[in-house]
Amino acid sequence: MLIKTIFAGFGGQGVLSMGLNLAQAAMLEGKNVTYLPSYGIEVRGGTANCTVAISDEEIASPVASAPEFVVAMNQPSVVRFQNQVQSGGVLFINSSLVDVEVVRGDIEVVAVPASGIAEKMRSPRSANMVMMGAFVKKSNLVSLPAVIDGLAAALKNKTKLIAVNKKALTAGYDFFESEGA
Repeated sequence: MLIKTIFAGFGGQGVLSMGLNLAQAAMLEGKNVTYLPSYGIEVRGGTANCTVAISDEEIASPVASAPEFVVAMNQPSVVRFQNQVQSGGVLFINSSLVDVEVVRGDIEVVAVPASGIAEKMRSPRSANMVMMGAFVKKSNLVSLPAVIDGLAAALKNKTKLIAVNKKALTAGYDFFESEGA
């Protein structure tokens, strides 16, 4: 099994963190992982994306020319990456910020109002973790407890941040479950 995922959005939306969290969770579960971040020189407000490859075997290349999953946190990312998703793959969109129509009929589109859910939680910066929760539920690549453990390790003694992110992850996971998406 070799599964590649691209996370994309504006700098500052936490897309690189999403990829790193997925990579850490997969490593905690004993899988082989590559993580390849890419961002423009402007960083916050510019475009950013990363590729995460997860496999049971050694990974030859971290590049994802036809990923199974794309998570697009903004409209420019949907426009840029929707045609890269392999046929039968899944495109996750932050439907709070994206109003572009996805024209491909050979992929599944999962709309998650991640920014809206995060705002209702009074934590707008945690939209990435809301989306991550939905991604974990749908993709089944890693377990939610592994993502939470990886997050806790990355944030070390920042208990308040861990709690906020855990709540956002759970909200995304639960949203996906309640919507039946």
